[in-house]
Amino acid sequence: MGIFTRRRFLENFEMSDGEIRLEIDRSAARQFAFTIRRISDDANVGYCDLRLGHSISLYYYGNIGYHVHPEYRGHEYAYKASLLLFRLAREMGMDYLLITASPDNLPSVRTCEKLGGTFLECTEVPLWHPLFRMHEYTKNVYRYDLPR
Repeated sequence: MGIFTRRRFLENFEMSDGEIRLEIDRSAARQFAFTIRRISDDANVGYCDLRLGHSISLYYYGNIGYHVHPEYRGHEYAYKASLLLFRLAREMGMDYLLITASPDNLPSVRTCEKLGGTFLECTEVPLWHPLFRMHEYTKNVYRYDLPR
């Protein structure tokens, strides 16, 4: 599926759970970025992204990333957005996803646990990885199977 075909697919794919919706911001060959919007008032509550494929670099980044703005935390928006991204990843042909969290980021760890994946390991980020230069030295790695 080409970039333009994928974008058209994303624009027509149901990216809502009734409380939030994911609005496509940008897409590249294997990465899609979304704004998380609360449906009741169209508030921008955060953002998330989906990275397709598997590589050594993505092992530390994870296939899903999310951020909820401080004033909107505590409503499980990262969890709900991740569930929507699971559906999208399945439609895009992914069999499993990885999500990583810094061990000291307890809200993200709780989100990963609530999503019901398998904890693989707590691993050190290698010196060559861009996360290391961002002072992220350790990651919990979780796997989520996406059965058809």
